[in-house]
Amino acid sequence: MEKKNNKTLNIALWVAQVLLAAMFLMAGVMKSTQPIEQLGTSLPWVNDVSSGLVRFIGISELLGGIGLLLPALLRIKPMLTPLAALGIFTIMVFAFVYHITKGEYEALGFNVILAAIAFFIAWGRYKEVPVQPKS
Repeated sequence: MEKKNNKTLNIALWVAQVLLAAMFLMAGVMKSTQPIEQLGTSLPWVNDVSSGLVRFIGISELLGGIGLLLPALLRIKPMLTPLAALGIFTIMVFAFVYHITKGEYEALGFNVILAAIAFFIAWGRYKEVPVQPKS
């Protein structure tokens, strides 16, 4: 029974990794490459912070998305995958705090959901079903 549970958990973790990575890769590319003025129309918070911070967040999200997939897929330093998930969790905690300070309570649910998925991946890949490195 334990073997089946691990297989199911492994599949759930891969699904979570792919979905979260796709989301953060798209968000990271957008925040890293689009003109700040254009970003400000769809993401109002961009107008309240420095362009350098927006680019830093974008690059962090991009690297987090890559880190969720590549180390585990290639089985090269797969321990980086739960670390990337913790990095994304941290980004979501900061986003949560930022939205609270701005009174943007409608964004909090999305931050909590993404943080929970990232935490699930970190827990699962670190403790329950770690990806084994290539021999």
